[in-house]
Amino acid sequence: MTTQRVSSASPYEAHYGFCRALRRGNHVFVAGTAPINPDGSSCPKTATDQARRCFTIMLDALQQLGGTSDDVVRTRMFITNAEDRHPIGEVHGEFFAENPPVATMVVVASLLDPRWKCEMELEAFVAD
Repeated sequence: MTTQRVSSASPYEAHYGFCRALRRGNHVFVAGTAPINPDGSSCPKTATDQARRCFTIMLDALQQLGGTSDDVVRTRMFITNAEDRHPIGEVHGEFFAENPPVATMVVVASLLDPRWKCEMELEAFVAD
């Protein structure tokens, strides 16, 4: 079984030894994704914009591996403030309302960069 990998603008990938997304067979796994801009700089300020950036990065990686948002079967959202659950959840709905995956949202004490309000993961099953 072949493995395909894609990278993103995250400065952490090369330093920490991981890729943004990996496809093995029909399964695609997208790593914890923070709201990092395409030039590698850090993030928009609002929870809404940060969530939108995370989902955009993840779905771009998924597309590079042959999938679409319709193929997503699970999302995980790590947020640092419970008050951000509604704006982040609404952005999740913008991307997945038509074909909702199972989803988890967890409030965590902090993320790697204190400016980050969220970090996301997703899994997809891409049919041949």
